[in-house]
Amino acid sequence: MAAMATTLRSSLTKTSFFDNKSTFHGAAVVPTRAAQPIKSTPKNLAVAMASTPYNLDDFKFQPIKESIVAREMTRRYMTDMITYADTDVVVVGAGSAGLSCAYELSKNPDINIAIIEQSVSPGGGAWLGGQLFSAMVVRKPAHKFLDELEIEYDEQDHYVVIKHAALFTSTIMSKLLARPNVKLFNAVAAEDLIVKGGRVAGVVTNWALVAQNHHTQSCMDPNVMEAKIVVSSCGHDGPFGATGVKRLRSIGMIESVPGMKALDMNTAEDAIVRLTREIVPGMIVTGMEVAEIDGSPRMGPTFGAMMISGQKAAHLALKALGLPHALDGSYSEAQPELVLASAEADDVVEA
Repeated sequence: MAAMATTLRSSLTKTSFFDNKSTFHGAAVVPTRAAQPIKSTPKNLAVAMASTPYNLDDFKFQPIKESIVAREMTRRYMTDMITYADTDVVVVGAGSAGLSCAYELSKNPDINIAIIEQSVSPGGGAWLGGQLFSAMVVRKPAHKFLDELEIEYDEQDHYVVIKHAALFTSTIMSKLLARPNVKLFNAVAAEDLIVKGGRVAGVVTNWALVAQNHHTQSCMDPNVMEAKIVVSSCGHDGPFGATGVKRLRSIGMIESVPGMKALDMNTAEDAIVRLTREIVPGMIVTGMEVAEIDGSPRMGPTFGAMMISGQKAAHLALKALGLPHALDGSYSEAQPELVLASAEADDVVEA
């Protein structure tokens, strides 16, 4: 789409436009100089505090009219709704699997991705570990995805531990949502599917609060979002869980949704990745929703399968779109990341 196109002008060589590589093949990513994280040492903190570019004792904001704020929010959101009314990929559910899928897909700047999330706060269950504890356990070799995201962890023999699960979720969201070919529509529910000629062709959307209150009002009709591919990552069964596959069953496109079995970590994670697939034409299922449709075990508080299942779903979407992907060897060169600007260069990005 022309509205989503970007142009990079730089005094540097054009090859610097693409630099980081995917970990999907297990190859570690070497970040560029511009992408290197700054360690939050006391020395760096002192320098940052000393160079605060305003007076905190007498701070005053520039004036603004309230109507300008309203217009800025409305114009941009309505523009996004128009832009993504017909898009390449819709990812339903912004949990760890959905975010990982969208992140992997967004490395191709020519693919436009809309993420639909019924909650105000995306991330699903990946803000905490098990039983509301903080740490996130990721079994190897999925830790290579964390290396790509530049997330620090405590390394053990067969697994790694992130000190707080929110580090994963906030990091992947900050990298993903900064990209010009991605839009997150949170507080929006996917109420139904668009199906044409036996193929899923998009989703039916509504504000989440409206979707939760159809029983209190009448005639609150929805909106629609057409897509070449829908990725359903709605999680395990619940009020908004496994809604994609449950709808496929109710309209006769699949026979049953038996639900996930009891917990078995070692069996579950391998099964989730292996069974991630295009379940019907136009719709790929990823994450814990896979366990619901196949009756595979639940994994409990380990998260590696969510990340790798999401990556696999992204490459299945690339395959369905007729683009190079990692599933048949056509993705021989790891897809580079899209770097929009460098903090140490005079790169300019125009939308």
